[in-house]
Amino acid sequence: MTAVDRTTAAPTHRQRKPLTERLMAVWSVLVFAFLFLPILVIVVYSFNNGRLLIAFQDFGFDGYLALFQKTVLSDAVLVSLRTGAIASVLATLLGTLAGIALARKPGKWTFWFVGLLLLTAVTPEIVDAVSLLPWLVFLGQDLGLSMFNDGTVRLVIGHSLFSVAVVTYIVRARLVGLPANLEEASADLYAPPVRTFVQVTLPLAMPAVLAGALLAFTFSLDNTIVSAFVQVSGSTPWPVYVLSALRSGLRPEIAAVSTIMLVLTLLSLAVVAIVLKRAGDSATDIARTMAGG
Repeated sequence: MTAVDRTTAAPTHRQRKPLTERLMAVWSVLVFAFLFLPILVIVVYSFNNGRLLIAFQDFGFDGYLALFQKTVLSDAVLVSLRTGAIASVLATLLGTLAGIALARKPGKWTFWFVGLLLLTAVTPEIVDAVSLLPWLVFLGQDLGLSMFNDGTVRLVIGHSLFSVAVVTYIVRARLVGLPANLEEASADLYAPPVRTFVQVTLPLAMPAVLAGALLAFTFSLDNTIVSAFVQVSGSTPWPVYVLSALRSGLRPEIAAVSTIMLVLTLLSLAVVAIVLKRAGDSATDIARTMAGG
């Protein structure tokens, strides 16, 4: 047997990973378990037919059926979905225009505008809620602007404040990393500014627009503090309903509706990922866009 044959026939031993890598792998598993096990528990307890959420009795679908049997439950869900849809559209519209302006038309105003957006993003939510309530009351009752007495209008305004800043940052980050030569070429070909915006700029920013819209919708569904302050009778959103249900004890339908909203959020995320993929973005670009980079 030659030396080459002996080398080939020699048993190969898998090289063991260093201890630090194994510890990091264990730590990663623990972190993911810490993050997602509570969600898994909620999904499991959504099939509880017991009276209280924390006491699992029989497996069934009573919690899901309650969504169609209890009007107050379905009304709260519909208010949250309606508010989230309108708020995401408004925040996406304003944030997209602001992000494009910051990326394509920077100037002395950029510093101050970004500072205002940052102030909006870092202001505690309780401060926004306390300041919005007297302002909306002043507009609706003192000035007689009846639209500000509507519960949906109040919720949309409150939910859009933070989301506009988030969408602006994402769209700006998207366009800053892309050259403006396509828009310049469109202008050189005598395309009107509106056509350049619709056919060139907006398609370039569309991945970030979609990501921002999804985030705005998710933030709206999760908004509790501002909703609790600005809501009016007949427009109670889902988070406020859950908060008020704590006094009498959470029921399984709370977990059922939360599971449904989780599934809707995941489906929305999947739709956005599919759209971005078909638009030609790689998985890395999709993740970077969703993170605002």
